[in-house]
Amino acid sequence: MNDLAVAAPTSERRATDAVPAPALLLGSIVSIQVGASIAVHLFPSIGPVATTFLRLLIASPLLLVAFRRSIDETARRNVGSIVLFGFTIAATNLCFYGAISRIPLGLAVAIEFVGPLGLAAATSRKRLDFAWIGLAAIGLGLLTPEIGSTLDPLGVGLALAAGAGWAGIVVMSRRVGQRVTGNAGLALAMVAGTLFALPVELAVGGLDRLDLGLLGAAAVVAMLSTALPLSLEFEALKRVTPRTYGIFMTLEPVIAAVAGALLLSQGLDSKLVIAIVCVTVASLGVTISDRRAVSDSLGA
Repeated sequence: MNDLAVAAPTSERRATDAVPAPALLLGSIVSIQVGASIAVHLFPSIGPVATTFLRLLIASPLLLVAFRRSIDETARRNVGSIVLFGFTIAATNLCFYGAISRIPLGLAVAIEFVGPLGLAAATSRKRLDFAWIGLAAIGLGLLTPEIGSTLDPLGVGLALAAGAGWAGIVVMSRRVGQRVTGNAGLALAMVAGTLFALPVELAVGGLDRLDLGLLGAAAVVAMLSTALPLSLEFEALKRVTPRTYGIFMTLEPVIAAVAGALLLSQGLDSKLVIAIVCVTVASLGVTISDRRAVSDSLGA
């Protein structure tokens, strides 16, 4: 994301430099979850598919402008990987927004964490990591009796699919990041993701009910869920280790639950709270025990 720093005025760089890195990371997480909460308010009017499409459509040119100086021959040589990355981004966002239209935001984020945790288990040789995965499984197992009664089974399924997509994003972002200069791969993948989401939107519909107010709200969602958190994370990653970044990201389910309670009036019973805590602690445990410190992580 180094193009953001190049493009920013000197006064803005000094302002962000004055903010502690942990505060920037916390701001990024809060921004993503507030953006998701605003997106939920759009669902009754235009639906989750149209909201997803608008988020991608608005965020794509912002990223292209920010990272335009990075686009070079490496992007052209890796078009296939970029397109696959874009498809993964689009599918993950569509599944996640579909999930939070049916189940509480905090719970959806907690279930989504199963994807990265599963990836950690698949690539780890540490017994402790499998114990952390077991803790997450116990937490999610508490939800089984709720599925079909208080929990929409399709919403749970979509959250799990979003988790699988998130794991795919981690893999693809590393691959594209290693092969393509700067963050051009991310910007171009967002464009590809928009194109993939377009036929889904045309099939499902929703944009026909769009007005200026809803378009403005969608622009806010794109800024809060994509442009702003990426900028904050970039500034923070210049001053913290990837491992520290990973630890902060484990706060997402908790902050999502708080955002859902405050902004969406979504109450959580004891079982849901325990499930979120189990997944959060498991994610924290895996991150702390992983001294390889993987830094790639993107939220829908």
